[in-house]
Amino acid sequence: MDRIAAMQAFIAVAETESFAEAARRLGLSPPSVTRAVATIEERIGTLLLHRTTRQVRLTEAGQRYLLDCRRIVAEVEEAEAAAAGDHAEPRGSFTVTAPVMFGRIHVAPVLLDFLDAHPGVSARLALLDRVVDLMDEGFDVALRIAELADSSLVAVRVGTMRRVICATPEYLAQHGEPRRPADLADHPVVLTAPLVNLGEWLLDGPGSPGERVVPQARLIVNSADVAVTAALAGRGLTRVLAYQIAPELRAGRLKILLEDYEPAPIPVHLVQLGGRRAPARVRAFVDFAAARLRRTLAEIAAI
Repeated sequence: MDRIAAMQAFIAVAETESFAEAARRLGLSPPSVTRAVATIEERIGTLLLHRTTRQVRLTEAGQRYLLDCRRIVAEVEEAEAAAAGDHAEPRGSFTVTAPVMFGRIHVAPVLLDFLDAHPGVSARLALLDRVVDLMDEGFDVALRIAELADSSLVAVRVGTMRRVICATPEYLAQHGEPRRPADLADHPVVLTAPLVNLGEWLLDGPGSPGERVVPQARLIVNSADVAVTAALAGRGLTRVLAYQIAPELRAGRLKILLEDYEPAPIPVHLVQLGGRRAPARVRAFVDFAAARLRRTLAEIAAI
């Protein structure tokens, strides 16, 4: 097995945490994968994997080597694709991450359509409600709903996202509609927040620029899905990102409140490693996804 093939075997073992599963992924025998990794360790003179009868884990040296292997294998695949004139039809694999709910509703369908359009490409999608370090964790592309810190990443803006307060028309008919931030004190609130840090709502409309309100929460959850379900059940007001209630807004099941006091919308970007030096498959996906997501976010903004 040549060095690139051995690196691919090591990457598969590191990602699956199993020699047998890595062998199945690569279409090889488990002994050949085991020998490939052992040969690498012998050549570089250090242990890359901790092995027990139950699990396989990267050593510290293995974590560093994994990052280099992913980069080298990606560059070799890209060089071969370029030499074959393959930029018009991307090939190979790439990895994407996105927030759980947005990724499930919007990124996953885009990715599936992209894979349908490019049979030579495969992808891995990880839905995570945290900021992922693309380089350290081996991702090529991330969807981020946040202000971006300065970094070496290339960002493609695809739109913005409103943070909205909402309730059902039935609840409002019974309890009245808040007109000013101070009116929030008269309503039960379903708060989406880390359970150890209840947080506050920034309201930034005319007459109350930068006003911060700490809601009196009747229910606190760490899932927007649950908050929306509670609001639909008439349990009070909640604040979520607009995409999280787009179907309910279209159907009239929820109504946005205090629109004049909303803070500035949050930017939404696709971020990637490498910019125009990224593999063709990554560039093609970012272009494809950006076009689709811009339309989607524009439609949500217009609700």
